[in-house]
Amino acid sequence: MLTFLKNHPFAVEAFFEHSVVLTFAIPKEELLPFIPKHLTLDTFEDKWAFIAVAVVKTKALRPKGFPKFLGNNFYLIGFRIFVNYKTINGKNLRGLYIIKSETNKKLMEVFGNLFTHYNYNTTDFKHQTFNETITLSSIKSNLKIVFNKSNENVQLPVDSPFVDWKTARRFAGPLPFTFTVDDKKNEVLIIEGVRENWTPKPIEIIEHQIGFLEKLNFKNITLANAFIIENIPYYWKKGKIEKWN
Repeated sequence: MLTFLKNHPFAVEAFFEHSVVLTFAIPKEELLPFIPKHLTLDTFEDKWAFIAVAVVKTKALRPKGFPKFLGNNFYLIGFRIFVNYKTINGKNLRGLYIIKSETNKKLMEVFGNLFTHYNYNTTDFKHQTFNETITLSSIKSNLKIVFNKSNENVQLPVDSPFVDWKTARRFAGPLPFTFTVDDKKNEVLIIEGVRENWTPKPIEIIEHQIGFLEKLNFKNITLANAFIIENIPYYWKKGKIEKWN
């Protein structure tokens, strides 16, 4: 019964006030051990794989169809690897594999862990704005992101593997699908997200410190791009399970 509950048994909707996403490039050989079977890394130039760090301010998150006043507002912090999955029917899906999730409220941790496999932890979180500069930070998580979203002539990060923002936007996240793999049962859980008017805007990163990524001790990691998406209605469909023989 508990396993069933964790498989996204119903659709969920929310309003994204903003989603700030920093994507880091890592040699594919370093990231390969982090993904389970049935998934493959989504790479660039067959060399770089990617982890996205997303900080999302959600409003009125609730089961789809419920009135807004029953929803709750949370900050969600997710660490996701860009992956591909070929379904049993041979269809190629591009999406994300979540390796860590955090939230600023205990309620979201409890219900998130009841209805998903994302393993939420509660952390402190602070959002500060000074003139055109925004700071997102957490002392407990050793996280700090300082950025300017008003600069109209944002340059790609210095060591980015991308040559332009058009190419970089392909790895902006989030993607339409998120995957969870149960190795023991040989199952893949597919969660599809649905959104409209999705236009990621490049942002200038002034400073970043991501404690979780530092703990993973990658030998070669570089900031590849950074985007913000604002004021987007969003919902996730009920999870779909594919059972492999």
